[in-house]
Amino acid sequence: MQTNQQWQARREAAVTPGVGNSLQVYIAKARNAELWDVEGRRYIDFASGIAVLNTGHNHPDVMRAVQAQLECFTHPCFQVTPYGSYVELAEKLNALVPIAEPTQTLLMSTGAEAVENAIKVARIATGRSGVIAFRGGFHGRTLLGMALTGKVQPYKKGYGPFPGGIFHAPYPISYLGISESQALGALQGIFAADVSPDDVAAIIIEPVQGEGGFYAASPNFMRQLRHLCDEHGIVLIADEIQSGFCRTGKTFAIEHSGVEPDLITMAKSLAGGFPLSAVVGRASLMQKAQAGGLGGTYAGSPMGVAAALAVVEIIEREQLNLRAQQQGEQVVAFLQQLAAQYDCIGDIRHLGAMIAMELVEEGDAQRPAKALTQALVQEAGRQGLVLLACGVRANVIRFLIPLTAEKEIVSEGLNILSSSLRVVQNMRPAK
Repeated sequence: MQTNQQWQARREAAVTPGVGNSLQVYIAKARNAELWDVEGRRYIDFASGIAVLNTGHNHPDVMRAVQAQLECFTHPCFQVTPYGSYVELAEKLNALVPIAEPTQTLLMSTGAEAVENAIKVARIATGRSGVIAFRGGFHGRTLLGMALTGKVQPYKKGYGPFPGGIFHAPYPISYLGISESQALGALQGIFAADVSPDDVAAIIIEPVQGEGGFYAASPNFMRQLRHLCDEHGIVLIADEIQSGFCRTGKTFAIEHSGVEPDLITMAKSLAGGFPLSAVVGRASLMQKAQAGGLGGTYAGSPMGVAAALAVVEIIEREQLNLRAQQQGEQVVAFLQQLAAQYDCIGDIRHLGAMIAMELVEEGDAQRPAKALTQALVQEAGRQGLVLLACGVRANVIRFLIPLTAEKEIVSEGLNILSSSLRVVQNMRPAK
């Protein structure tokens, strides 16, 4: 059996370094919120494959659904010889989204594909080309996805030029001194200086920024954005790829605001670990696409669809929204205790179980502790906890624990977090 070190050496020879490498451990098996590497060492997973496993690793219902589908067929290609499960999932997603009028669904494979197709729908429906996104937003690694993404390192540097017609506004972040009025004013500034509002097809926003640092737009800001879009006939796209499927205590994060988007992009936890994404939106917009203008060879994989149908049932039966709220309360209470001990914890924020801990120098919000954040991820990994960092300033620890994780497992992971923070702080009490 190969060791982690041996696999890492093989990786460095065979795999481009352009693919990130957070921890140099190689996983052999997984169950719910636990992982075991090729050397038999156990880890607690607070990353969920970057928000893909709200239902945990290898949920029995998901695995049974996929195994049953494998006995039937794997790839007839929906646009060539369609299958009923695609239609069934579309019906369920149409019913789940917080849009009152009739909706229609497109299934794809990745989040970036969902984003690109949402932009395509907005453009063909409005006859316009401009798109406004937000600084700190992440919308994928394709060229259009990178153009929309508001974070240069490591996603955009050296990969341009990017598609034109994309404009960025500041995202309202009170902790960093960016007010809602400033963000709204910047949108008006874009309209005055860069692109007329009647040339803008869409505004795309993450209701809670994922890669950008888990900052949440307030209900008031979302309402103002909805009003602005209605005033100018602009399509409002909610990117729920990381925040969707119960992560925030609602099936979709935008539900916290009471605002109805026009289109929603989703992926990650939609299919419990299998590649699947979707665009769901107002039928009046989705119907504008001409036949053959949307789709893809692997779009709506039968295995992904089967998994997603199981996930939709799990959401209701296992009350994942309630579990997200309970998990969020458990984790945040623990983090607040840590914050009382260490002044490197500058901010703790959450919506349900979408939780962030921002690390700074000596409590100063303007001094991001990037090196400390990286050290904490590595030390936690050495102690058996998988963590993820994020943020435009690379100083945020994000918590994406499977919502199905047992409270005892979560507590064990939090204790490892505390121990790891103590090590990287060198036992220095900060408060």
